Amino acid sequence: MSSGEQTETTTETGEAEYTFNDLSVVMGTYNEEEAIGKVLADIEDVTDGKAEVVCVDGSSDRTPEIAREHGATVIEQEPQGYGVAVRAAILEPDRPIVVTTDCDDTYPMEQLPEFLALINDGHDVVSGDRLYHGADAMPGFNRFGNQVFAAVASVLMGTRVHDTTTGMRAYRRDVVESIEWTENTGLSAELLIRPLMRGYDVREHPIEYRERAGQTKLDPLQGGVEIARSIVKVSLEERLRELPHRPTQ
Repeated sequence: MSSGEQTETTTETGEAEYTFNDLSVVMGTYNEEEAIGKVLADIEDVTDGKAEVVCVDGSSDRTPEIAREHGATVIEQEPQGYGVAVRAAILEPDRPIVVTTDCDDTYPMEQLPEFLALINDGHDVVSGDRLYHGADAMPGFNRFGNQVFAAVASVLMGTRVHDTTTGMRAYRRDVVESIEWTENTGLSAELLIRPLMRGYDVREHPIEYRERAGQTKLDPLQGGVEIARSIVKVSLEERLRELPHRPTQ
């Protein structure tokens, strides 16, 4: 997939506007040979091959080979969990806008132009809200769990959010690099909570959510407990960060 040259267009006010040449789409991949080709083809079609794609891969199947065939940059590492892979994927490229997604074809790459437009409107983070349209393709237990996560996070933050664990978000690179990342399974929630609680402009945007291709790798019970723990931990850390601190003597 061609990285292209960065070009600059302007809005009616004369401000610089980001294009697909400024965009990196990143993901962690683990044995997703059934879906990865379609996801990458969709990105290429929607962005005219201009977006850079980075996959951090721990697969034992043909996922990395398929990704390379589509022109993606593949970073191979031992499987260490969702957050470790996504962290490496985010940090690899240097384009100013980064979009995270999953490689299982659940997220609508055709909505990438909407995410980029919202960044150009001045938002620092654009977070895909899977639950807005009902997320009928999501297993009922997972859907209920995500509603609970959002409710807990909303109470702890004092700000209403609707989908804390979505895998599809757009970030200004300087924003996502300015915060500390500590979580693994709960990284998606962390990368919503920390920017919100630090005053960045975060916009939730409705997205369609499709039935995944292939088998899920996350145990819903164990993963749910880890995500809930991360939400509480990160929210409390940010609350403590807001408190005034006495200068050290």
